Amino acid sequence: MEIVRIEILNPKAKTLLKNLADLNLIKINKEKTKSNFSTLLEKLRTKSEDALSLEEVTNEVEQVRKSRYEK
Repeated sequence: MEIVRIEILNPKAKTLLKNLADLNLIKINKEKTKSNFSTLLEKLRTKSEDALSLEEVTNEVEQVRKSRYEK
């Protein structure tokens, strides 16, 4: 068995794929795809030794906003 990921550009192709599935020639598995951003976040988080707490993130955001609005 070979698994292939396909991006459907034309709705007619989806109909053809459904017909092939009805003939038991292929099996269609719907899977949720992650966005590139969420994939990047996961990679960064796994490489991070110390995760920041919510309080630390909030403090950092407040400092950046404060410095931005002081200008």
